[in-house]
Amino acid sequence: MRQPLSDHDRSRLDARVAETEKHTRTQIVLSVIRRSDSYAELPWKAFALGASAAGLILLLLHWRFHNWYPDVPALIPVVGILASGALFALLTVMIPRFSRCFLSDYSADAEVLQYAKALFLDRELFATRKRTGILLLVSLFEHRIVILPDKGLDERLKAEDIRNMIAMMTPFLKRKQISQAFDAGLDHLSSILTIFSQEEGNDDLPDEIIEEEGI
Repeated sequence: MRQPLSDHDRSRLDARVAETEKHTRTQIVLSVIRRSDSYAELPWKAFALGASAAGLILLLLHWRFHNWYPDVPALIPVVGILASGALFALLTVMIPRFSRCFLSDYSADAEVLQYAKALFLDRELFATRKRTGILLLVSLFEHRIVILPDKGLDERLKAEDIRNMIAMMTPFLKRKQISQAFDAGLDHLSSILTIFSQEEGNDDLPDEIIEEEGI
């Protein structure tokens, strides 16, 4: 499976992270996740839609052509309904773009945020001397970006700043330009926090990018 970031992109972003950390006195971790949840309900939603659509179509065909074909066995429309539902369910497994049609914004937001919080804890991104860690996570399947700063940045990084950063990164994510999305986020982060930097920072967290398949 094609990696979302090339070796060149990883090396360049590692250098950019180190530079931004130096200017902002923060500890930045970038992460790319293929999907944040398995979303077991999506095939069932697709099955229900496919079966319902097939049932409606077959009902209209029966109403229109019943006089022409009065002896059609009842098993045929039943098989058609089930087959249509099964096909739609299979497409959600094989084609992520089709699967996303059945994913609600609420579920996507909630699952990506939950994954980001779990990753923050699992990787111990809070383990900085002044609690200045910050996670920039991109989840590819959901097309979502989560930015989680540690509590040491509460006074320096406001909720509006985070929303603006996500807004700058999102157009690149939609075009599948993951490296450029991180560039935009780091640029905005640097412009916000550099003016506060007056003392040497500590490199408490590794600079390498976290890439995971997710759930």
